[in-house]
Amino acid sequence: MPELYPININVNGKTYERSVEARMHLADFLRQEINLTGTHIGCEHGVCGACTVLVDGASVRACIMLALQANGRNVETIESVAAFDGTLNPIQAALSKHHGLQCGYCTPGIVMTMTEMQRERADGSWNENEIRTALSGNLCRCTGYQGIIDAALEVLGTSNPRHD
Repeated sequence: MPELYPININVNGKTYERSVEARMHLADFLRQEINLTGTHIGCEHGVCGACTVLVDGASVRACIMLALQANGRNVETIESVAAFDGTLNPIQAALSKHHGLQCGYCTPGIVMTMTEMQRERADGSWNENEIRTALSGNLCRCTGYQGIIDAALEVLGTSNPRHD
């Protein structure tokens, strides 16, 4: 039987104490141990960004970060973004408005990346090139990206007149 290690992780404001194998990834911890399935696992190599969560406010790939590395830290997942009553936050609402999502598989990672971006520059000073660069680690096979960029411009930067 594999050795288990005790961890204590604050996820979306709630503390979870579990014993996990050393090789368990944070994404698997979130999905299997505490039943938060909004964090999607895509490539399992940290390339696609579907598993992006915030750890102590910074975006990380939960498929390559070990749960043990999150011990004692604060983790935010897609489940923390909308209001308790289900009201979408401005990032989610803009993605919906600008058709920046289709199948939705990549959406949680994109929302978490944009959440970090919004906190980094609350003044809304992101330009389109900066947004494209910051979101380049979040791959989407369905949307063609323009809707995602338009949504990001609305929330994080200069509003895009094509969709207003």
